[in-house]
Amino acid sequence: MRQIVLDTETTGLSADSGDRIIEIGCVELLNRKLTGNNLHFYVNPERDSHEDALKVHGISNEFLRDKPKFGQIADELLDYLRDAELIIHNAPFDISFLNKELDRLGRPPLKTVIGQVIDSLVMAKEMFPGKRNGLDALCDRLGVDNSGRTLHGALLDAELLADVYINMTRGQDALLIEGNESSEAGVETIVIDLSRFELPVLRANEQELQGHDVALADLDKACKGKTLWRKLEAA
Repeated sequence: MRQIVLDTETTGLSADSGDRIIEIGCVELLNRKLTGNNLHFYVNPERDSHEDALKVHGISNEFLRDKPKFGQIADELLDYLRDAELIIHNAPFDISFLNKELDRLGRPPLKTVIGQVIDSLVMAKEMFPGKRNGLDALCDRLGVDNSGRTLHGALLDAELLADVYINMTRGQDALLIEGNESSEAGVETIVIDLSRFELPVLRANEQELQGHDVALADLDKACKGKTLWRKLEAA
């Protein structure tokens, strides 16, 4: 399965109000492994970034003036994304900007090119309800090193999100990279069939059973009635 972790940086917060994409970062996963076949563009938005947006991404208007416009990179981007499953943090934001850019070119929306979209923010809220689920918070919670992230950047954020996504969906400590040049020496995945092992059953001894009864008696007294455990035991 081919998945693309995607992130954008923009001139502001509203595509409908005329804000534009200034950076696109894409990281490819094939069968849940990093391939190194990433894609990255800086884009001339043909307008200046809002002051608040500049504080977030730090990409100056002057730096972007000689970069290609979205129309010049659209074909390469769409070919790269074709039929892939996209993984995006707060997907409606990035999708709305990409669709607006495509609409300006008279192109159909992104859904006509790609497979489905996974919103990792929605996933995180379901896994960690009531907690902060921004990318930095998830990196801290899942042990992903984000020490190099002083400002937002589309490619760096996509790389971090790839690691976060794998951790959220499989509990894997780190991503494996295919290919001799990118992989670290000695990294190997070992699959163990646990059905081959007979696990011993350790039963409570008499002293432990007595201690358990004492604990239940204390609970009975505290809740002024039989505990659920005793009700189930009597049923």
